[in-house]
Amino acid sequence: MTQTTVPSSKTRTTTTPSGLRSLYLIRAAFSLIWVALVATTSASLVSTDKPTVIAAVLLVIYPLWDVIATLLERRMAGTGSTDRVGTTNMALGLATTTGMIIAVFSTIGTALLVFGIWALLSGAIQLVVAIQRRRTVGAQWPMVISGGLSVLAGASFAAMSTSATSGLSTVAGYSAFGAFWFLVSVIALSIRSRRAQR
Repeated sequence: MTQTTVPSSKTRTTTTPSGLRSLYLIRAAFSLIWVALVATTSASLVSTDKPTVIAAVLLVIYPLWDVIATLLERRMAGTGSTDRVGTTNMALGLATTTGMIIAVFSTIGTALLVFGIWALLSGAIQLVVAIQRRRTVGAQWPMVISGGLSVLAGASFAAMSTSATSGLSTVAGYSAFGAFWFLVSVIALSIRSRRAQR
């Protein structure tokens, strides 16, 4: 659910509300497609089950997509290597992808633990970014809420990973909420942009 590029004081940023809107729409679409695939192929899997091939691929793709989206946002902002928060988030996403590749050979519970730790840490990063971005872009309150919810959800996933009744349906719900907040952000940025043009 994260979005992590912070404009650097040393680098001229090219991030615009319209650019963020486009990226947020892409991220929302990805999340909704991911949720649909989990719901139709893997929602019945619980903590003690071994992931199916489809579930394994879906679990590995999710954090990897976050790395790709962060990279796209960095290019759009023109911050490059000066974007420490974005670099940290991409490193976290790559570490999570690696951890998930290992976890999917174990159980859904192990994958939920990895996913939970990632959601918690990436949510904290999203909070930092949204708070810093309020001054340059504005309309970041949906991302603040989304980041806070990601922290809480991550802690919950990690805690539930040992429960025999926990499953991938909870992760699908997390992704659906992420898509919702990206869409809310699109609306908030659009409203702010229209007001600025008056």
